[in-house]
Amino acid sequence: MTAVAAAPAAARRRARRPRITLGGAAVTVAGLFLAVTWLIPLLWALSTSFKPEAETTAVPINWLPLEPTFEAYRSVLARGDLLRWTLNSTVVSVLVTALTLAVCTLAAYGFSRTRFPGDRWVFGVLLAGIMVPPQVLIVPLFDQMTAIGLVDTYWGVALPQVAAPVMLFILKRFFDGIPRDYVEAARVDGAGHLRVLWSVMLPMSAPVLAAVGIYTFVQSWNNFLWPFVATTDPALMTVPVGLGTVQSSYGILYAQNMAAALLGALPLIIVFMLFQRQVVRGVTDAGLK
Repeated sequence: MTAVAAAPAAARRRARRPRITLGGAAVTVAGLFLAVTWLIPLLWALSTSFKPEAETTAVPINWLPLEPTFEAYRSVLARGDLLRWTLNSTVVSVLVTALTLAVCTLAAYGFSRTRFPGDRWVFGVLLAGIMVPPQVLIVPLFDQMTAIGLVDTYWGVALPQVAAPVMLFILKRFFDGIPRDYVEAARVDGAGHLRVLWSVMLPMSAPVLAAVGIYTFVQSWNNFLWPFVATTDPALMTVPVGLGTVQSSYGILYAQNMAAALLGALPLIIVFMLFQRQVVRGVTDAGLK
């Protein structure tokens, strides 16, 4: 009787044991290869930031610093520029993220839950903006910002980055997947569109909103071209623009450049580590690959 009872238990253990397939092993190896490939430049930047400037150009090249020092970090922080650039990037990225979430959420709800003549055509035209290279819009956007007096302001840097057709598509697709029974129940209780959006749609969309917000924040933080064009005042430079200016003004100081780049990327790393679970959940819930 004991042997008969033990057989199904052994079968269940074998069923729960993960099977190693050729395809799964290939995917794992490819993932490890890509991870190592991504880490090599980061590790090289980290190593270079701890080297004396003379050692960064020494031949032969050493992966590890022979005389580790924090001089590059002290020099970067002593100049004070990086702290100002970080503040500017934070202000601009927060503005872009908040405005993008507000505009794209309202537009996505309108396209998902309301019908009006030509709605499909309008939505298609908005999505066509994905195919327009940002470089093409630099001159007309700069002319517009100059005409309304927003050059060399936070608003001038942030507003042109708000238009995000990809985020509109992601949010609309997620709203389309929410059962209409919830919306109809709220409408029966007398809720209007804004009430339905605030009380029904947004609470159910928290993961995808977090993913969209973090992606927008990172994209705005890393944007170089438009902040470079829209700012001539050094006090308004963002981190990418400031790093480019330092390279052209102070010469090639590899250790200081790497230290500044790592310190500039530190807020993004912290944000991603804090909201990593929300990003993964939001991407999964949105049905994206």
